[in-house]
Amino acid sequence: MDGSAVITQLSREEVRSPLRGKGDPTQAPSTKPRRRRIWKYFCCLCPKDPDTPHPVNNNPPLLVEENGTVPKAGGKQLLPEASSQDASKICMVIDLDETLVHSSFKPVNNADFIIPVEIDGIVHQVYVLKRPFVDEFLQRVSQMFECVLFTASLAKYADPVADLLDKWGAFRARLFRESCVFHRGNYVKDLSRLGRELERTLILDNSPASYFFHPNNAVPVASWFDNMADTELHDLLPFLERLSHVDNVYSVLNQPRTSS
Repeated sequence: MDGSAVITQLSREEVRSPLRGKGDPTQAPSTKPRRRRIWKYFCCLCPKDPDTPHPVNNNPPLLVEENGTVPKAGGKQLLPEASSQDASKICMVIDLDETLVHSSFKPVNNADFIIPVEIDGIVHQVYVLKRPFVDEFLQRVSQMFECVLFTASLAKYADPVADLLDKWGAFRARLFRESCVFHRGNYVKDLSRLGRELERTLILDNSPASYFFHPNNAVPVASWFDNMADTELHDLLPFLERLSHVDNVYSVLNQPRTSS
């Protein structure tokens, strides 16, 4: 879901895990192995851990080749053809965790959603907080763009969250971890695999690692955890309104952003 240079494995898990509450205390040694098994299912930017095998999916993320080449998986694009109502719109890829919501296994009194997620035969309750203005934001951008949810989390968590979050059908498609490219310990969202023209595609994400291959297509967003006075999504709307009318996103994204 979301912002993101980190130094140690611990700091990565605390800052970037979409299910770790802000400021969660370190778990006692006796509980760490269990926690690590749980977190591997959801952490968007977890580094490779030699002690914990990478989670196995039916469609695993692509691996970047030794020479840096990104395989194209037989040329198959991730998105279907745009509908007639979206054919003339710019495609906006939207992240989930720490961009639109923040989630945690730790109980939260003011949670907007509580999602049951089964992991290793055990059902865990996931507490989800919506970022301020997210409802208005999704409603507005759904009218301006072809919106695609793209998260590095697994569908078993992210799909139910999106069901509850998206009341307007803003997301024309949903992409999850298996659609990412695993590169240098991060799940990267390769925009060239979407099946959309890059000059007509932008990505809204709090994590620079997520758009590592296409930084010039990014609209960076500050990471959000629990600050209910946050206005980031609301403040972005005038800028996105301007972007929605251009023929080439680079004509705006390559220029210094103004408040207009």
